[in-house]
Amino acid sequence: MAPRFQNVAAGDVPENIAARRMGTTLDAFRTVLPNLIARGFPKPDPDTGNFDLDAIDAWRKLRNPHLFTGRAEFGARDASTVVEDRLAAMRGKR
Repeated sequence: MAPRFQNVAAGDVPENIAARRMGTTLDAFRTVLPNLIARGFPKPDPDTGNFDLDAIDAWRKLRNPHLFTGRAEFGARDASTVVEDRLAAMRGKR
């Protein structure tokens, strides 16, 4: 029978759950954690040693900003300006 995992949506969690959120084992997480932190990964709380899952999720999304809305350059464009730009490009005006 496969092990059952509790789905933790948010909050401060121990490193084994943070590792699971990153899709890795605890040992692998501990190995790569210094490199992750060097790349801006959220550090554990200095008192509890727990990791903030919301901060981990935000960090993960920042690695691929083109996939997530919230930044103007990646948001939806007005269709009329897209058509104008494409027609001008076809006519060699841009």
